[in-house]
Amino acid sequence: MTPQANIMVVAPIIAGREAELRRLLASMNREPGVADPDNPLVPFGKITTLHFARFVVLEDKTREDLLVYGAPLPNAINSLAFLCDCDGTADALRRDLVSHAEAGLRQIFSFCTSFQSGRDLLRWMEEHEQTAATTYNNWLGRTAQQVREEEALRKALDLRLQKKATTGWNARQVWEELRAFVADEKAARRLTLTPAARTPLSWSIKNLLDCVGVPLLLLLLSPILLLYLPIFLIQLRIHELNDPVIAPRPSTEHAKALAVFEDRVITNQFSAYGNIKPGLFRRWTLAFLLFAVEYTTRHIYNRGFLARVNTIHFARWVFLDNRTRLFFASNYDGGLETYMGDFINKVAWGLNIVFSNGVGYPKTNWLVMDGAKDELTFKDFLRRHQLPTDVWYDAAPGITAFDMERNSRIRDGIEQESMTDDELSEWIKLF
Repeated sequence: MTPQANIMVVAPIIAGREAELRRLLASMNREPGVADPDNPLVPFGKITTLHFARFVVLEDKTREDLLVYGAPLPNAINSLAFLCDCDGTADALRRDLVSHAEAGLRQIFSFCTSFQSGRDLLRWMEEHEQTAATTYNNWLGRTAQQVREEEALRKALDLRLQKKATTGWNARQVWEELRAFVADEKAARRLTLTPAARTPLSWSIKNLLDCVGVPLLLLLLSPILLLYLPIFLIQLRIHELNDPVIAPRPSTEHAKALAVFEDRVITNQFSAYGNIKPGLFRRWTLAFLLFAVEYTTRHIYNRGFLARVNTIHFARWVFLDNRTRLFFASNYDGGLETYMGDFINKVAWGLNIVFSNGVGYPKTNWLVMDGAKDELTFKDFLRRHQLPTDVWYDAAPGITAFDMERNSRIRDGIEQESMTDDELSEWIKLF
C-alpha cells in the first residue's frame, strides 16, 4: 500500500502586487478556477502521484469581528497558499514539483515577500510549509495511478458488454468472458492493472505507534483530564453563553466572487479561513479536538466515509499565524448546498466541535448541540469565511468518490480466482 501525504506552502504577498499575482494564477486555468493540467507554469498533469492541488490567496475579510472581544486586530497582510495532496512522501512530491515546474513556481513565489531569485526553491518551500493539524483521505492507499487504471478498466468492460451479446448469459458466464477479455487486453498492453506497492516499513511502524500510543497517552492523562472535566464544562458553558454570533449575509460582491469558481465540474473545492476566538481556552480546546479528530481520520475513517459523509476526497485543517487562525480546505463531490446540507443533517456535532471555536459561529449548547443546526445562520457564517480558490487541479475530473469505490470493486471481482453465485450476482450489479 502506498500512503498519502500533503504539503501546504504559505508566504505573505508583496504589498501592491496581489492583483498581478491573481492575473498570473488565472493564466494557469482552462476555465475560471479550474487548472489546465498542461499549463506552462505548473504542469500538474506531469506529476503522476498528484491527486489535488490549489493556489489560494489567504485574505481575512472578517478580522474586524475580533473588535467585539476588544482584541487587537491581526495583520491585514494577505498570503499565498499552495496546497497539494499526493501519493508517497511529501519530500518526493517537492522534488517532483521542482523537477517539472521550478521556473513556474519561482515566477509565482516571486510575488512573496520572503522569496529571492537566488534562493534554493526546495529549501524555501520546506521553510514556508505549514503542517496540517488534521487531514482526511477518503481511501487510504488508493493511488492516483490506481484511480486512472481502474477507470480505464471500467470503461473497457462497459464497452465490451455493449459489443458482446450476453443476453441469456448467467452472471458466471459474463464474469468468465470479462476475465478472459481483460487477460487479453493486459497481454496486448492496452490495459494495465498495477499491483499495490509494498507498504513502507517506516510508515507502518509510525502508524502502529500512533494507533497504540495515543490511547495509552490519553489513558495516562485520564486522572488529570477527569479532574479537569467539570471545570472545562463550566468554562465551556460560560463561553457559549457569552460568545457573540456574527453571521450577516455575505455581500453580493463576495458571493459573486465565490460563484465564479463553483460547480463547474462534479467534484468541487472549498477553502475557508478565519480567526479562532481569543483566549487560551478556545485555542487549547480546538487543538485537543483536532488532535482527537486526526486519530479517527487516520485509523478509523479511512475507507470511504468521514463519519457518515462519503463525498469528500481529501480535507485538512491547518493552524496559521501562531494558532490564532484556522484554514480549512476540502475536495468534495456535488454542489456546495448539498455538501453543507450533508454535514448539517448527518454530522452537525462534528462541525460544532471544530468550527464553534471560530469567531462568530452560531451558538452551541454543550459543544455538540445546536450550532450548525441553525442552518441559515451556519451557512452565512461559512460563506463569509469562504475564499475563492484561484487555481484548482483535480487529477481525476468527473470521477467521484463513489465511482472510485465502485471501480475498485469491479477490479477486485476481475482479479478474483473464484466467487460464489451470490458474490457474482452482486458484482454484476456494479455495471
